[in-house]
Amino acid sequence: MAEGCSAAVPSGEEALIDRLFAPIATHPGALNLKDDAALLAVPPGHELVLTKDALVAGVHFFADDPPDAIARKAMRVNLSDLAAKGARPLGVMLAFAIPPEMDAAALDAFAGGIAADAALYDAPLLGGDTVRTPGPFTVSITAIGAVPAGTMVRRAGAKAGQAIVVSGSIGDGALGLALRLDPARPGFAGLSEEEAGFLRERYLLPRPRLPLIRALREHASAAMDVSDGLIGDLAKMLAASGIGGEIDIDRVPLSPAARRVLAAEPALRETALTGGDDYEILAVVPQEALSRFQTVATTAGIGVSVIGLTREAPELSVRDSAGAPVAFRRGSFSHF
Repeated sequence: MAEGCSAAVPSGEEALIDRLFAPIATHPGALNLKDDAALLAVPPGHELVLTKDALVAGVHFFADDPPDAIARKAMRVNLSDLAAKGARPLGVMLAFAIPPEMDAAALDAFAGGIAADAALYDAPLLGGDTVRTPGPFTVSITAIGAVPAGTMVRRAGAKAGQAIVVSGSIGDGALGLALRLDPARPGFAGLSEEEAGFLRERYLLPRPRLPLIRALREHASAAMDVSDGLIGDLAKMLAASGIGGEIDIDRVPLSPAARRVLAAEPALRETALTGGDDYEILAVVPQEALSRFQTVATTAGIGVSVIGLTREAPELSVRDSAGAPVAFRRGSFSHF
């Protein structure tokens, strides 16, 4: 990892990199973290897919979250973007800004989280940068992936009359955040400790749906991950294709914990559908490919649900199972 200052390098910085990250960066292209860049060969017949997300304490995670979990969340939100494009990870570049209160034990734990997910998802650390900051703790990862040439799944590409599908369950991350912010809300009163822990973990540790990359490349006409909220992200994807769509919110897949929360406090439905932090895959699949898509996804161990249909009209219509329109104050989380 490159030094974080263009002037004289503090003696402790190289030691920090050597201690924490050199043992992780075992990929040959990392060059033992002794150079100013990494070297990565593109697999024959493939194209690179690159994505970058930054996470800031107090915005994307709590400052007192475990450092290893912060590292893993930073890894996973980026790998989720690769998954939505049908891309296999090749490696990651890490940059982070260390605040004064972050001690050696916290840095050790943070590096351990990076190492754990680099191994779990076969996404080796290739390099990056470290700097000091008065705060807050900030982490930025660039994830590099590859797809067979011409097969990347874009947001644009959907056509009218195709199925709108989503993986896993929606709303757990946003409800997990709401639970941490206000655990006394009525919707959370009836949760078991196991259910509450499930929601908190879904916010803290997303699950990038990399097992879906084959199904997406072979059968999806458009896809993205749900990071800012199902309703808003779907509207973005449809707009990119120049079409609209209609979904039935009663067909949106919910976990048992989320169902219990919404039964106790229906007002939290908007939080679940627009709050974000799902990191599930939202895709549009032609009708003739839908059965094959579902079969490949099920074989990969991930459930997918059909929640609606695309159409020519340029707006997104959200309805309940009785056909009544459902409106929300906002479609998704905004970073600004």
